[in-house]
Amino acid sequence: MKKSSCFYLFLFTCFFLSCDRNKATRTDTPTSGEATIAVDECLAPVVQEEINVFTGLNTLAHINPVFTSENQVFKLLTTDSIRLIIAARDITEEEIKLIKAFKRSPRSQKIATDGIALIINVTNTDSLISVSALQKIITGKIVDWRDISSDKHGESRPLKVVFDNSNSSTLRFIKDSICKGNPISNELTVAKSNLAVIKYVADNPNALGIIGVNWISNPNDSSQLSFDNTIRVMSVSQDENPNETNSYKPFPAFLATRQYPLTRDVYAIISDVRGGLPSGFVAFLAGDSGQRIVLKAGLVPATRPSRLINVKNEFESVED
Repeated sequence: MKKSSCFYLFLFTCFFLSCDRNKATRTDTPTSGEATIAVDECLAPVVQEEINVFTGLNTLAHINPVFTSENQVFKLLTTDSIRLIIAARDITEEEIKLIKAFKRSPRSQKIATDGIALIINVTNTDSLISVSALQKIITGKIVDWRDISSDKHGESRPLKVVFDNSNSSTLRFIKDSICKGNPISNELTVAKSNLAVIKYVADNPNALGIIGVNWISNPNDSSQLSFDNTIRVMSVSQDENPNETNSYKPFPAFLATRQYPLTRDVYAIISDVRGGLPSGFVAFLAGDSGQRIVLKAGLVPATRPSRLINVKNEFESVED
């Protein structure tokens, strides 16, 4: 309760100060001043790195991120509490109307293509899954690893599905794109954060975690062909019968070509005036330096061309 009160007090203070500044002359520029932005927590690692580099290059700029759920991110934008958000979907027509009621004109900039990764314990050998099987798992029709394993007569291993939170963009994507209106199971576990999802999967042999790719990418691998070694990443197939040739991991090349089925786009959405620090940060995100950070995070840059390389056997990825 105390945490929640502090959070809203912080937002109220930011909004009050913002309103107070707007009564006077704006003093921020595209590379200086102070701004508060809201970010989908699923995208926290890559956005925090973008902020670190931007403020490192522009030492008079201070960007304060609020990492929260997708629902809360858009609520802050549509109530004019915050004027720049970064989210895993674009703004809707209804949300545009709400923002225009404050006499503001929202603009949207695609900055990356992202993926939803399915992660399992390192001891789990069932690393191939079809989209249809994933739908049955999320809706509660499949509850045991044996039902998707090549060994149908093996030992029973009850599946435990874990998400970050009930208002996350990850769960919304699965509901909209995979379940397509079918009700989800009541047995899904909420871990409260993406880091908690990774830990839960690392500690539980029968867990299936659903998480944004940038949380598990290996920043030390310039080829972007490896992930966090505390977990395993599943290969996903559109085919009913997944195998090594028709299944794909969320490597950048397969996100770019959409061969990986669980792919989505990331947007910076701004309702602030042009020429201020928020618009300067959006320009940085879409520019060369910002897009290189997107690439390093294991995502696909939106405004820079990518070079795809076929690597036989295990991988078919990566770009420069």
